Amino acid sequence: MSIVVIGVNHRTGPLSLLERVAVSVDSLPKSIASLTSRVNIREVVLLSTCNRTEVYAVAERFHGAYADIRDFFCELGGLAPDELHPHLYSQHDEAAVAHLFEVAAGLDSAVLGESEILGQVKGAWELAKVEGGAKATLNLLFRHAIETGKRARTETAIGRSTASVSHAAVEMAEEHLGTLHGRRVLVVGAGEMGEGVAIALKSAGAKDIVVTNRTESRAHQLADRVGGHVVPFGKLPSAISKADVLLTSTGSGSVLIDHDTVAFARDEVDTPLLIVDIAVPRDVDHAVAKLPGVTLLDLDDLRDWAAKGIEKRSAEAESVRVIVGEEVERFIVDVTARQAAPLVAMLHQHGEEIRTAELERFSARLASLDANQRAAVDAVTKGIIAKLLHSPSIRLKDDVGTPSGERNAAAVRDLFDLG
Repeated sequence: MSIVVIGVNHRTGPLSLLERVAVSVDSLPKSIASLTSRVNIREVVLLSTCNRTEVYAVAERFHGAYADIRDFFCELGGLAPDELHPHLYSQHDEAAVAHLFEVAAGLDSAVLGESEILGQVKGAWELAKVEGGAKATLNLLFRHAIETGKRARTETAIGRSTASVSHAAVEMAEEHLGTLHGRRVLVVGAGEMGEGVAIALKSAGAKDIVVTNRTESRAHQLADRVGGHVVPFGKLPSAISKADVLLTSTGSGSVLIDHDTVAFARDEVDTPLLIVDIAVPRDVDHAVAKLPGVTLLDLDDLRDWAAKGIEKRSAEAESVRVIVGEEVERFIVDVTARQAAPLVAMLHQHGEEIRTAELERFSARLASLDANQRAAVDAVTKGIIAKLLHSPSIRLKDDVGTPSGERNAAAVRDLFDLG
């Protein structure tokens, strides 16, 4: 049985491929059910963000699980195996553990140290628990991953400065324009990413922030938070016509702003428009970039821009890698220690069976005891068994994974006939 991770991310596949294998929030439960129904997979957590779609699984057989997960990706994106294979990566056991811990710590993100990924990892795990995908092994793994991500951000400066995709998008826009002061900015989407964008805009000095969202109440909540105002989603073309900058990050799953919409909105507008689209799949049709006066930037551009800042955080990244190494070791020790638990449980069960059998054998002699006396005998005999088995149990747990631990485990099984 192995822990495996198989996926596609911003390093291994183009944005056009990431769009095809992205899993919307609404589709996650169905996808988890599809994966857990496959014969070689015992547990599963599905992580789908703007930078990656990854499947973490407990596999009965690695090669069988790889084929199952590869087929899942092919079905998801309408891809042939030959199309997918060059972009698919896989790790198993310790390497898979290290990969997840690096993801949670922000080392594997386009924006090094980004903070949003930790919440996304936690959310993916919590949903998998609800849907029956994550059980004992992956629960332990993801608990350690969350702890690793928190350590990385507490003990190093990896999460300072530009530490989220949404903040990076605003900084990229600011660098492109020189300043956001005096710019009319339209934010499309009031979810987690949209909220991050709006907050970053306010910090960058943008004063005229307009928010639009399909659910207007969420748009009002966000606009109130940043001192902006709301335009109904149905009036999107009008809002675009008045904007200098448009930042979009919805989870619509398909093109929301097409060529004709922007062309109509800008029919009599001669000022330039910068569009930054950080949604996966993209919200804006790439044909929009051909319109006069329109500059369209997406996640590919953001990754290129963010790469410039990686050197500044290289020292912090090395510190985080040390933390990841320590946490991988701690996880392995924890897993190894848990491997002794079934044998220790069998040993204590064997002791309990002997105790209850002896009490039964002497039941006639104990018949004259009242309830309090019987309880005292029961407590004393339980205490004797517990004390006799305490040291062997501790030794089995402490030595597990070592040669002496293997010898001790074999001896206990033989001596007590535990099978």
